[in-house]
Amino acid sequence: MSEDDEDLTPGPEDPPQIDEPEPEDPASTESPPGAAGTGPALDEPPGPINWNLLSSEQAELQWLELNAWVNWLRQTYGLPVSVIPPMWHRHSELVWELSALHTHWLCAYDPEQNGSAPIGWHRDFAEARQRLRDWVQASGTRLDRDRPTRQTAWPGEDPADAVEEAPIENRDEDFVEFVLDDVARRKAKEDEFYASLNPQTGEVT
Repeated sequence: MSEDDEDLTPGPEDPPQIDEPEPEDPASTESPPGAAGTGPALDEPPGPINWNLLSSEQAELQWLELNAWVNWLRQTYGLPVSVIPPMWHRHSELVWELSALHTHWLCAYDPEQNGSAPIGWHRDFAEARQRLRDWVQASGTRLDRDRPTRQTAWPGEDPADAVEEAPIENRDEDFVEFVLDDVARRKAKEDEFYASLNPQTGEVT
């Protein structure tokens, strides 16, 4: 190559060619504070979660997202066990309350939301914390042991099952086992429903 020839070797400061992808900004791929699933990475704010109607696949996703967010919430705000106990997932009253709070948080921090929405969420969060304390106190679940929430049998109903406390050995392992059981239960109901359909008409036989 002569001295008059143009050197086409790209230098370290040369911008990328048009047909080359722009280098990805590491900051743009970072997870939101806390854990995966804590940020409103949605096309639009979510609607309410009805746990009674979730499919097995939907339930698995919602359990994992809610668990990640609850961990972020309790660590960020330093919440005691009297507000969020380790075994919250085994108490439906806590699940519904925390799920509603999670959905409210996602809506409040949606990029299209009004800038004052987070203040409204924190005001509602203060009220929710008191309700959570009431639920936890009534349920009897604690840091190192748990028991099912006591049920009161009304006149004419069968007596409620006996309630026994059990030590909490490993909370995360218990959560995984609980979710797998819940997903399997929902899947069994789905399979039973589809098996009852007439393959020709699609109607329940």
